[in-house]
Amino acid sequence: MVKSDYRRDYLEILSISIDKEALKQLEQIQKRLGYKSRSKMLRSALQSLVKDYDKLDSLRGEVGSVFVLTYSDKQKDNVSDLLHGFEDAITTEMHHHHSGTCIDILNLETDAKTTRDFFSAAKSNKSIYSVTYSIVREKK
Repeated sequence: MVKSDYRRDYLEILSISIDKEALKQLEQIQKRLGYKSRSKMLRSALQSLVKDYDKLDSLRGEVGSVFVLTYSDKQKDNVSDLLHGFEDAITTEMHHHHSGTCIDILNLETDAKTTRDFFSAAKSNKSIYSVTYSIVREKK
């Protein structure tokens, strides 16, 4: 009888390259959250990212959403350019400064495609530290 190794049978090995500072941050997060391994922590983070995209992909019709963006005060012009590109979708914007970091809370009222486009544009914008969102209304 051949003994099965769970990791070899079900998990692919993926190598990534990150700088020392990012590795230090990952190790701190791993410790704080109690993950036994970096691999388990990164799998969990990846699952969260996939859920975000799956939820957005499933949206249809008109969507009401709230997005929270964080970024360096020094990058506010870059983020402002992004937001201007979605000015027809953004109905409310609240801006806050905290220790050199800007926090924008945005209410979007638009179609599902524009909601997805905004999420993708914000996530891929190198000036933005984090993007979180909640869907508050979907009218199919």
